[in-house]
Amino acid sequence: MTEQEWLARQFEDQRPHLRAVAYRMLGSLSEADDAVQDAWLRLSRADTSEVENLRAWLTTIVARVALNMLRSRKTRREQPLDVHVPDPIVDPADGTDPEHEALLADSVGLALLIVLETLTPAERLSFVLHDMFAVPFEDIAPIVERSPEATRQLASRARRRVRGAATVPDPDLTAQWRVVEAFLAAARDGDFDALVAVLDPDVELRADFGLSPRSHYVQGAEQVAGQAIMWSRVDLTIRRALVNGAAGAVAMRDGRPFSVGAFTVKNGRIVEIDFLADPERITRLDLTMIDG
Repeated sequence: MTEQEWLARQFEDQRPHLRAVAYRMLGSLSEADDAVQDAWLRLSRADTSEVENLRAWLTTIVARVALNMLRSRKTRREQPLDVHVPDPIVDPADGTDPEHEALLADSVGLALLIVLETLTPAERLSFVLHDMFAVPFEDIAPIVERSPEATRQLASRARRRVRGAATVPDPDLTAQWRVVEAFLAAARDGDFDALVAVLDPDVELRADFGLSPRSHYVQGAEQVAGQAIMWSRVDLTIRRALVNGAAGAVAMRDGRPFSVGAFTVKNGRIVEIDFLADPERITRLDLTMIDG
């Protein structure tokens, strides 16, 4: 086996881990794949004779690439997007694809990723690497060009933001399905009172239609119930799906995927609904496993 072949094999062993790091950093599956591919190109050209821990070295490379992508994303947007839903990881309702297990470790739901979107690039990197992947602050500091103590403060600020905003959902998937199916049935029947009954009074709804003015944010049980009834009048076929490991749905229109919906259920009620309906991004998702 040549050295290049050995490196390629080692890299493939680390790919699931690297993709998980990049996904948490970027909230985008396509950008995560780009970051991992960039890491491979750098590895294939590098002198690794003095690299003692290839996994740690590659993690650092992917983190640097993702940080640059985050910073570029911040500067190239002329206007901040009021509503942005990260890329969902969609699986059949009866189980998770083994290839998605690393991506979904630590219960990385869309609700958590949405909170991560509010962090600065340096805060996000520090939190993701330290709190999710146990990378020491001494190793993170050179990436963000701060001292280890300053890096610790970045992660601490991010941690407070996450703890204050991220909802920990009910862990029982069967109970989640019961609530989500009651919501979908009530929406289908146009039953406003039944909808309100399964929604938390402060429920939040995000609908990301990309650059379309239809993207919107709504809060409150009655307001969200009204939105659900409005969309129930559209000719959509709803299919059950796991979305980032939680009860969710894929809506089909004219036989094609129209949207992916993620539901966060806590204490038996829906506290957050996140819909991705950006046509361009929907076409990039692999939804072939969601059959009728």
